[in-house]
Amino acid sequence: MSEHRRKTPEPQGGGRAAARRAAQQSTGRRAAPSRRATTASPSESPSEPYGDEPQYGSRAEARRAAQRGGRRRGAEASGGAGGRGAGNAGGRRRGGGGSEGPRGRGRDDGRPGKKRLIDYPRAGKYGFRRWVPSWKLVAGLCVGFLALLMGVGGISYALVAKPNIQDAAKAQNNVYYWADGTQMVATGGAVNRQEISYEQIPVAMRNAVVSAENKSFWTDKGIDPKGIGRALFNMATGGETQGGSTITQQYVKNSRLSQDQTLTRKFKELFITLKVAGEDDKREVMAGYLNVSYYGRGASGLQAAARTYYDKDAKDLDPSECAFLATLLKGASYFDPAGAPEIDSKNATKEKNTARAKDRWKWILDEQVKDGAMTQAERDTYTKFPMPKPSKSNAKLSGQTGYLVELARKYFLANNDRGYSAKDMELGGFEIHTTFQRGKVEQLTKAVNKVYKAKIRPKDRPKTDTHVEFGGASVDTKTGAILATYGGQDATEHYTNNADATGAQVGSTFKPFVLAAAMQYGVRDPKLGPEQSNSERTPVSPKSIYNGDNKHRVTQYNGEVWEDENKKQWLQTNDGDQNYGPITLRYAMEQSANSPFVQLGMDVGTDKVKDVAVASGLKDDEFMANSTVPSFSIGTSSPSAIRMAGAYATFATSGMQNDTFSVTEVKKKGETVYQHKKKSKRAFTPAIADNITDVLKNVVENGTGKPARLPGREAAGKTGTTDGNKSAWFVGYTPQISTAISMFRLDDDETNTKRQFEKMFGTGGEAKIHGNSFPASIWHDYMVGAMKGKKVLSFPEPTPLGETVYGGGEVSPSPTPSPTPSPTPSEDPTESPSPSPTPSPSKSESCGPLDLDCENPNGGANAGADGGANGGPGGDTTGTTEGGQNGGAANGGAANGGAAEGAAEGANGTNGTNNGGLWSGADGG
Repeated sequence: MSEHRRKTPEPQGGGRAAARRAAQQSTGRRAAPSRRATTASPSESPSEPYGDEPQYGSRAEARRAAQRGGRRRGAEASGGAGGRGAGNAGGRRRGGGGSEGPRGRGRDDGRPGKKRLIDYPRAGKYGFRRWVPSWKLVAGLCVGFLALLMGVGGISYALVAKPNIQDAAKAQNNVYYWADGTQMVATGGAVNRQEISYEQIPVAMRNAVVSAENKSFWTDKGIDPKGIGRALFNMATGGETQGGSTITQQYVKNSRLSQDQTLTRKFKELFITLKVAGEDDKREVMAGYLNVSYYGRGASGLQAAARTYYDKDAKDLDPSECAFLATLLKGASYFDPAGAPEIDSKNATKEKNTARAKDRWKWILDEQVKDGAMTQAERDTYTKFPMPKPSKSNAKLSGQTGYLVELARKYFLANNDRGYSAKDMELGGFEIHTTFQRGKVEQLTKAVNKVYKAKIRPKDRPKTDTHVEFGGASVDTKTGAILATYGGQDATEHYTNNADATGAQVGSTFKPFVLAAAMQYGVRDPKLGPEQSNSERTPVSPKSIYNGDNKHRVTQYNGEVWEDENKKQWLQTNDGDQNYGPITLRYAMEQSANSPFVQLGMDVGTDKVKDVAVASGLKDDEFMANSTVPSFSIGTSSPSAIRMAGAYATFATSGMQNDTFSVTEVKKKGETVYQHKKKSKRAFTPAIADNITDVLKNVVENGTGKPARLPGREAAGKTGTTDGNKSAWFVGYTPQISTAISMFRLDDDETNTKRQFEKMFGTGGEAKIHGNSFPASIWHDYMVGAMKGKKVLSFPEPTPLGETVYGGGEVSPSPTPSPTPSPTPSEDPTESPSPSPTPSPSKSESCGPLDLDCENPNGGANAGADGGANGGPGGDTTGTTEGGQNGGAANGGAANGGAAEGAAEGANGTNGTNNGGLWSGADGG
């Protein structure tokens, strides 16, 4: 070891200056000199630490220590951090160094003796421990929060007011307005209420309510903490809203004029409930609750309910009647045996309401026995349900008004985003502005009544003309606004709204969706699997040719014969067992042939047909039929007239779909609580929609829809008739308005939930009801008036679309005998103009439905004869045939014209009318 290292340290002197210089060199900071001189004991080495001060082996360790101490200033933390020569005598040892005494030790806050009010982040702690609050801090925060809650609660408790029954008893109407802003009807009127005292309330009624609503009523503090917590949580998270669970809470809720399902209202009601429970006697709460509750039929309060349902005073009610009235507190719309179809025509029927009321009535009586409020012996005496008096109809809702109010009410309840319920609507106070136009509603009603008066005679033909119903709806094609509906003859007598879904199948009016699907998706390649992309499919043109034979054996897209789960094949028939042979889809739509569209649906895929129908505006609900069977394509579904009118409007707008709606705005106390917002979306391309319109325009001009032709205007539409002749439809549109008319017959009125649709053979004096008979006539008469004064517009010209596809066994442009069991095309009188049958006429020789541009002057004779033979009833056989021939020849002889005109004019041999002289021809579907 060197001499220098063995040198003994020099005595301390000037050591502080040397230490300071060493500290400055090691930390780069200027140390703050001590105000008080410190002197080490001569016996102590300058390099030894003072007391418990730590030593650091290097400048890096000193620097890290300084950082952990929270930005220490000066040289207090750098004692002993000197490098070479630091310390007292300039020794060469590393890590030496002196100390500046107790005042030199580091602190967390940089100032000696200073303390923070809230020690967070925590001083003197490192890492995650700095962020863990102390128990003192947690306890302090909890105490402060509780104090804040108590303060807010105390102020809220002092500010809220208890319920005022008289204020709640003020009459509030729901006022409905026509589209032009004039008042349609004000429902509600004066509230039927009479307050009675606690002593006038039967003991049996008090017991029934407690057993049914709140068993702990006489002992609780007015609230159920669990129920309140659950309600607040659901409100805050957007879950299903829940009401108060105790009688006191329900009393408070029913007494308040505002029924908004908001967090603010729940908060206020909580403190009102606490105030009522703390200041009011339980008897006052019970009396208030029964006096303010709504029992249905416009009756608010027990006394009014007793008079309305049993025509007696409340004090005279027996325990059985009290149990029933307590049942109504659950929701009068669904427990009144009279039913409430204006609220919910499906679930609030007489039958369902009666069953619910009886079950709950029994349960309430049994609960009273369990609660000790009634003996078993007394309970056994009440075995017969105390059926209340029949409900009196509201004259203000007669005619079509009740149906319009129902539609608007249901639409608002289904589409408002504030949680308003049917009970809120019953309490009133809403202004509902509708889309209904009074003039058009009257015109539609007049058109239906004309048919009823002229043709439907239940007294003369009870077996065929009873329970005949019509339904109708008309919408604005550009917006989807419902302009008019026909729901039945009188809303106070016939509760089911026929403009809504009734279960009546739409029949051939579904075929345009099949053709649209074929245009949009295309038919599948028979050589590939069932799931094919659009690039593997072939889009279809209306000029495509399909087999139109009667009893056509339906095949899958790949040619395999379709079979159901029982291995049964499907033989598709046409109306009147008509054989058309190979025909274009355009002509098949014109004549409403079934077999081409059933096979087309299989080639495209019935799932794609359903997709197009839904995209057009139909709803995929219980009224949409099974889409896995071939018959789906010819209308086994039963959507409403409103939905059908809206879906056809999508064709009128070149593929832009607008949801139908009946309410534009709703106000409550001057505040707008609902505003309709138009949301258009494209269902399919303009080329597809315009081609469908062109095909349907041809149906009206030349086919089964001729009775719907409008003078001086273009119209497009489709007739529809179902198997068994159980329903008939006509759905059509102009560029501005789309309207759907349905007709059906039931075996009983709407009170029978198991009612069945009856066949309409002979109804109205007609051998068979078709879509081009009564429904088309009603459509025509209404649309003539509805379009009066409107600008005459034309439909867009269609652009060429798709390819000519041969389906249903047709494999070439030349008609060939069909592989199906049906007769060959050569046997069809419409396929060849030659008087003698030919085995297989070529396309150039045939002037039938294969060639839309054919102009053979002799081609109409047979077509007209066939059309006349299948025309309307009336006239003898000779006259029918001759009239068909003459009609075909007189109308140019074209295949299309001959068939159509012959059908129209062949019934009586001269003009095709029946004895009534109003409707003619035959509907192909």
